[in-house]
Amino acid sequence: MPGASQPVGRRERNKQLKLDRITAAAHELFAERGIDEVTTQQIADKADIGTGTLFLYAKTKGELLLLVQNSLYAEALERGRADAENIPETLDAVMAIVRPVVECNRTQVDNGRVYLREMVFGDPAEPHHHEALTITGQTEQAVTAVLRRDARVSEADAATTARVVSAVMFLAMAASVNVAASVDEILRDIREQIAVLLRR
Repeated sequence: MPGASQPVGRRERNKQLKLDRITAAAHELFAERGIDEVTTQQIADKADIGTGTLFLYAKTKGELLLLVQNSLYAEALERGRADAENIPETLDAVMAIVRPVVECNRTQVDNGRVYLREMVFGDPAEPHHHEALTITGQTEQAVTAVLRRDARVSEADAATTARVVSAVMFLAMAASVNVAASVDEILRDIREQIAVLLRR
């Protein structure tokens, strides 16, 4: 039958099962102990694979963190987009997008900060880094869409403003001075900066 999808072969299924085990093991260990307290050997042992096999899926611990966190960030962004759709006020709608991303980042503070560092300084051609940057771009697109609700705001201005919002959010989450800050404190800081930006 033309157009019917081909069944996934055994080799591909096995690869996906290994990737799922690696992701689950890394997620559990990183959540329990934080990235700095977990070794790749521990992740491999928990996933019941050899370290050589582990490195076929992620070359470093940072890439493993990206593998785990990317799906969590993508889910957070989708929640934020859905919430923003029902909020007419621009600042509140932007913050509806920002909130779940910040909450995701602060679930385990050290992991969140390392994730941001890996995203910025990692190789953008590496698939997990590329995916993280794609999520950042999607976040900016979601903010752009909110800003474009105002017909007076051009596409170019909305996109530029969204990039500034992204930078504000990134710095608030990554800054050393905010290591001990609560989610609400970080969100309040972000909101104050975005409010000034939107008043221009």
